[in-house]
Amino acid sequence: MQENKKISVVVPLYNEEGNVRELHRKIKEACEKLEKSFEIIFIDDGSRDKTVENCQGLTPLKLIKFRRNFGQTAAFDAGVKNSLGEIIVMMDGDLQNDPADIPLLLAEIEKGYDIVSGWRWQRKDSISKKIFSRTANLLRKILIHDKIHDSGCSLKAYRRECFKDVDLFGEMHRFIPALLELQGYKVGEVKVSHHPRTSGVTKYNWKRGVKGFVDMVSIWFWGKYANRPLHLFGGSGIFLSFLGFLILIWMVVEKIMGGSIADKIWPLIGVFFIMIGIQLFIFGLLADILIKNYFKSQNRMNYSIKEIKES
Repeated sequence: MQENKKISVVVPLYNEEGNVRELHRKIKEACEKLEKSFEIIFIDDGSRDKTVENCQGLTPLKLIKFRRNFGQTAAFDAGVKNSLGEIIVMMDGDLQNDPADIPLLLAEIEKGYDIVSGWRWQRKDSISKKIFSRTANLLRKILIHDKIHDSGCSLKAYRRECFKDVDLFGEMHRFIPALLELQGYKVGEVKVSHHPRTSGVTKYNWKRGVKGFVDMVSIWFWGKYANRPLHLFGGSGIFLSFLGFLILIWMVVEKIMGGSIADKIWPLIGVFFIMIGIQLFIFGLLADILIKNYFKSQNRMNYSIKEIKES
């Protein structure tokens, strides 16, 4: 039986041959200063360079190798599910996150937070990457309303229980704090260092940005309507049907008043709105049934209990 650790440091790697040994040294050095049991978990996300070879001889290290590139979120998920720590620290493998900041995160966790997110308040990225990041942060604040400044910072610490009912997909790792906050977990934030990349190339591109936006919409839906999809789809359907009905009444009145509606498109629009409205309402009913069956199949309900006290 494997011994539980106090801290698990989980790091996805993809073509980071120039960073991996120095990264391991810095993580080990930072964790040894804490004087707590720890483990370092590297997940090779299908690297095509010498990343895996350069991990040879590093200790302590648990190396998880993917058969191919599955993405950073999948790597984080695999790392978490194969970790033993009471506290899970996530970070990037490009040395832009500083392992020396790990004690800052743990200090906030000890104050009672369940999740502590790093805030790269002095970023060392290119202008284009900063623009993408700030745009994403603005959209996140509009849709999700979480309380952190920098969801894109991978340097985060979590209590193990945060991942009890969480599976990560897509580019979801950026929104783990928002997802957990919706379940009632306490989220904190701390300013951390950020360094320019000195080896390798960035893996961020417009495709990841699009995937991130789609996942952001998914988090928004789960936060507002996962427990009541009929309110979203059914409400939209009723509104469109009512609007279509008003348009048809307007056309009937115009016809009675002697006007011509033969050359107008409004009757078609009215009928179209009514048909789409009916379909949305039916879709809302089906989604409501599916959501309830989902929670039943997972043997849980759409709420999270922190503790039960009995005296």
